Amino acid sequence: MDTASLVFGFVYLLLGAVCGGSFGLPSKYVPKDTPWENLWGPFFLLITIALPLLVGPVLVHDFFAIYARTGLADLAKPLVFGLLWGAGSMTLGMSFSLLGLSLAYSLNYGAQIVFGALVPMVLHNRERIVTAQGGVILLGVAVCVAGVVVAGRAGILKDRSLRKDGDRRISGDEAKSKMLAGLILAILSGCLCACYGVAASYTGPVAQVAKEHFHSQPWQVSCVTTAVILFGGAVSSCVYCAFQLTKNNTWKNFAGLGTDRIMLVALLMALLHNGAIYLFNLGFPRLGRLGVSVGYAAFMSFAIIVGNLHGFRTGEWKGAGRQSIRWIAAAIAILVLGVCILAKGNAMGQ
Repeated sequence: MDTASLVFGFVYLLLGAVCGGSFGLPSKYVPKDTPWENLWGPFFLLITIALPLLVGPVLVHDFFAIYARTGLADLAKPLVFGLLWGAGSMTLGMSFSLLGLSLAYSLNYGAQIVFGALVPMVLHNRERIVTAQGGVILLGVAVCVAGVVVAGRAGILKDRSLRKDGDRRISGDEAKSKMLAGLILAILSGCLCACYGVAASYTGPVAQVAKEHFHSQPWQVSCVTTAVILFGGAVSSCVYCAFQLTKNNTWKNFAGLGTDRIMLVALLMALLHNGAIYLFNLGFPRLGRLGVSVGYAAFMSFAIIVGNLHGFRTGEWKGAGRQSIRWIAAAIAILVLGVCILAKGNAMGQ
């Protein structure tokens, strides 16, 4: 594997992270009283079903024939782990209400980096763990997790400094119970969300069929492998959103004023989201045998950096104390260091 391939692999991951760290931005432009399911329901429908079915056959010749030639046995694992990824996205939303965005995101991303990097290595390249290369990659993962922890600390300090005096106070027992439930859900959601990386590690058979039997180009192969994972995620994510729409009697909101704006926002979010994972699937195969493990940790770290930069740009940190600013600056520096260590570890195996 040549140096150019490695460089392009990390460039694709960086571009994907820019999309991944940005897909939530359009949500700032919907009315604040919009029910969660009226925005995220269309979003999940678009990313898991509508866009793959619309874009896939246009970009890839014999799109469905590739899956038929691959067979259900080789598609089962990407579909199942895609379903778990969809469940993780739902669980993350629950943890927000219990912990707040900063701490929930930090725990989720930390679990994603650990689970998403180590599980594919254990499943497919466990002999590499005890080598010098494996040691460097594990060090890189540990540094990235440390960066996430520091970012979480920065977020907590920011929330404290911006909290209004009129916030509702809860009892000590209620607070502890809420915190414990939130911690469990946030970590669980991170492990489930990281199943996207595990699903990607099982897309080799369908990618091989696309290349050998249908002569697909790398960008077309990425489209095929991305879609099969998303199809699995549709089961959990869309069913949950339909349940929330029914439970909260919010189906009727789609007939109200402002729906066109909400749908446009959902479409923009979906395009950025699917662009992110498409670029991830295009980038990690260029990194070699440990591409999923290294690529997932690097991708998530880049996304955290991009997300925080957007936070500064949109004024989320305006009024935050100097201490929180120093913590988030340190977190970004640590994450950059972690990605550099991961790149070095990956290069050791080439």
